[in-house]
Amino acid sequence: MSARYLNEEHKMYRESLKKFLDQEVRPYFDQWEEERIIPRGLWTKMGENGFLCPWVDEQYGGLEADFGYSVVFNEEIERVGTGMVGLGLHNDIVVPYFDTYGTEEQKERWIPKCVTGEYITAIAMTEPDAGSDLAGIKTTAIQQGDHYVLNGQKTFITNGIHADLIVVVAKTDPDAVPPHKGISLFVVEKDMPGFSRGRKLDKIGLHSQDTAELFFEDVKVPKENLLGEEGKGFYYLMDQLQQERLTVAISAQVAAEEMIQMTTEYVKERKAFGQPVSKIQTVQHKMAEVATEVRIGRSFLDDVIEHHMKSKSVVTEVSMAKWWITDMARRVATTCMQLHGGYGYMEEYPIARRYRDIPVSSIYAGTNDIMKNIIAKNMGL
Repeated sequence: MSARYLNEEHKMYRESLKKFLDQEVRPYFDQWEEERIIPRGLWTKMGENGFLCPWVDEQYGGLEADFGYSVVFNEEIERVGTGMVGLGLHNDIVVPYFDTYGTEEQKERWIPKCVTGEYITAIAMTEPDAGSDLAGIKTTAIQQGDHYVLNGQKTFITNGIHADLIVVVAKTDPDAVPPHKGISLFVVEKDMPGFSRGRKLDKIGLHSQDTAELFFEDVKVPKENLLGEEGKGFYYLMDQLQQERLTVAISAQVAAEEMIQMTTEYVKERKAFGQPVSKIQTVQHKMAEVATEVRIGRSFLDDVIEHHMKSKSVVTEVSMAKWWITDMARRVATTCMQLHGGYGYMEEYPIARRYRDIPVSSIYAGTNDIMKNIIAKNMGL
């Protein structure tokens, strides 16, 4: 089905992207999963072909495309594998911070190279002792003359190994009451003295996606790298999280759709008791159940995307989509792997990768329990 918000230009973009992925990504993706990283060269190739940040204004090298292009982009890279998630984070989560809160000088300095793939971006929120509770971060940035001195540690940072520009969440006023009013955002550049990368983290899934620890030891960050206003960082994060959580829901929805498709094909081919497994009633019922959930997820998600594209505030609906669809995708993964039998536990079958890649979607961008807290609060509870 084609969503209401997609037109012929979106379809042409999808076909162009699919052709690129078939040539430049799919043949190598298994290798990247084994090597535990996607090469930087892919970013520049995607930039050369106009696939990075197409929504950016033309003056910075973009196409001024609508969010429908972002939907198509995130859907197609997810079809390759969830390990591609760092590209979506760059396109639709990090670079929008520069565009929304950056000065003209900052935009001209950073955004064009983000569009070409010369710069790879990351956002550093999570710390060893602070995840969903952003007000509890310990990283500080204390002003000294014409710069801030940044100290702290971040972990679980997507694109952490490759990143050239990192939006760092830090406290400029550690004594602020309430604490979130002391949070600001800074852009740390890869060559700044005192900035270092820790180990590339060894995750259960998302093997090709580089995830790292980051360390900041007396990093002198120029005032010119403060993003937006001092003390407004928490509010900026809350504003941007709507789109971040929406992209997570999009990826989880596509993962579920891919798992349904591969499992439908498998149960038709696999035989047991002298007939295709698909002819067994219990299998039919399980497939009917998960197919229904996936269809419901798509219908709700398309509605939320359409409202987001019209610049409506859909914080509650996005929170619903993020928790329900990621949980649904986890259920689908369990059912589909079970229906593959013993082969579902073998790496040579794509369901195995999907099974280990999907669980983290209920954790990042705010845990699903946090999503339920937001929904309840907005219900007046």
